Amino acid sequence: MTHPIPIRRDHLASALDLAAAGVPVLPLRQGKLPFGNCIVCAGNMCGGRPNMKASGPCRCPRPCHGWAAATTDPAVVASPVWGSAWKQAEAVAYCPGGAGVTVVDLDNAAALAWARESLPATRTVPTTRGEHWIYRGAMSSVNGVREGVDLKSTMSYARWLGPGTGIMADLPEAVRALAVKVPPPVRPVTVAVLTGGGECRHRTPAYLERGIAMAEQRICEAGGGVHATVYRTFLAVLSTHGRCGCLTDAHAARLFAAAQTKGETARHCADAWSNARTALGM
Repeated sequence: MTHPIPIRRDHLASALDLAAAGVPVLPLRQGKLPFGNCIVCAGNMCGGRPNMKASGPCRCPRPCHGWAAATTDPAVVASPVWGSAWKQAEAVAYCPGGAGVTVVDLDNAAALAWARESLPATRTVPTTRGEHWIYRGAMSSVNGVREGVDLKSTMSYARWLGPGTGIMADLPEAVRALAVKVPPPVRPVTVAVLTGGGECRHRTPAYLERGIAMAEQRICEAGGGVHATVYRTFLAVLSTHGRCGCLTDAHAARLFAAAQTKGETARHCADAWSNARTALGM
């Protein structure tokens, strides 16, 4: 990726030029999509490609497995089975991470304006709706890091649209930071709690506090099945603490906050709380 490569109209010729430059390539079919797995490789029953870290290498000679089929081997690129794909191909693609680069795919005018203000200048390639900004260095690929912004590097592919213009810069921390997922903010909630009428089992304030703390911990430690864990926890809290009027909105908000740190939405929390109350006849 460090040397300009002339584009040829013939996809196979362009692919061979890229492969010779150390850029892993693959053909794209109509819709800018990679060729899907063949019958033998469907569902990765073949074991997958070596760089997919599957159980074993796939010996299928076809350009299967999407981005993982990208190769720099000219014998593979020019093989008869790949030749058939090139005849149907609408474009040439490459695996940016395999070439040691990261593509910041800017898909609209707002994304372009943001990049020009926030990111260091680097090599750029015009696309149909925006630009590819290419940086030296690989990282994880993440789509939708901002409105109209995707990061394409490892385990991904990008269309080859030419060598671009400008000097390629090193991958900046500002781009790496885009891939870091920030937990969604915990929104305050208002839920229905009972105002009294039942026998109070809370002999001391610590009894209720300990129950809420244990419920928070149970939700936060859920390894899987978060929806079910949240519902069962709400059910347990309401059955134990929900009939005498000691359970307040503040207690429920703590449980909702714990659930939201595990990825639950406020709507899911409210539905689980309501369903638990209905199940208990409250």
